[in-house]
Amino acid sequence: MLKGKNAIVTGSTSGIGLAIAHSLAAEGCNILLNGFADKAAIDALVKELQQTYSVQVDYSPADMSKAKDIADMVGMCDRVFGSADILVNNAGIQFTAPVEQFPDDKWDAIIAINLSAAFHAIKAALPGMQKRNYGRIVNIASVHGLVASVNKAAYVAAKHGLVGLTKVVAIENGEHDITCNAICPGWVHTPLVQKQIDDNAKAQGISPEDATRKMLEKQAMKRFNKPEQIGGLVVFLCSDTAATMTGTPVIIDGGWTAE
Repeated sequence: MLKGKNAIVTGSTSGIGLAIAHSLAAEGCNILLNGFADKAAIDALVKELQQTYSVQVDYSPADMSKAKDIADMVGMCDRVFGSADILVNNAGIQFTAPVEQFPDDKWDAIIAINLSAAFHAIKAALPGMQKRNYGRIVNIASVHGLVASVNKAAYVAAKHGLVGLTKVVAIENGEHDITCNAICPGWVHTPLVQKQIDDNAKAQGISPEDATRKMLEKQAMKRFNKPEQIGGLVVFLCSDTAATMTGTPVIIDGGWTAE
């Protein structure tokens, strides 16, 4: 469905980002990976995607906290593949604490990676997309882009900002056949979430199983989203079926925001 398109997926060496890379590659997209891992692991991922899906795959070590690195990453996609047709802003980090105890450096880092990085990537990708009159931008936001939870001031602020950025990019670029949407998942079982479960269990003196049940209380379905479900939703938003779907926060949260 997307054969021959070229996609950048940030934060794609593990978790949701890697699942998105697999989903897009399965539809024929060439993939520019980005994220942190040792060289052997990255080389193995590149080889796996190439051999499994018969697409071109490369890797950018861009630091998502640095605007120049991000612009260079988009330039690399143009140079290696010929264009950047699809941009998936997925890179993200987390830290939790009450507002009055929240470290300044953690606030700055979360805003930089979870929000500013998407702005810099979109800014770098848009001129080429506008010239070609085609582009698909998908921002991986969160249910926390729509509602709040305690101890997550920076994350909630960044994800709300990402939903707002999505809407502005959409209305500015609709006439260029460029869509921009945000995916707002509830809990997705990734290494990042598993760490939260383990940390909560330790802090509260409960088992990981009890910590998991407590985490899922807000979701009516009481189960995690799977990373590959987020990948499938990205494919849909990049497909012709969703060609007039733009500026939309797409919720996949197990019923969290239904209450």
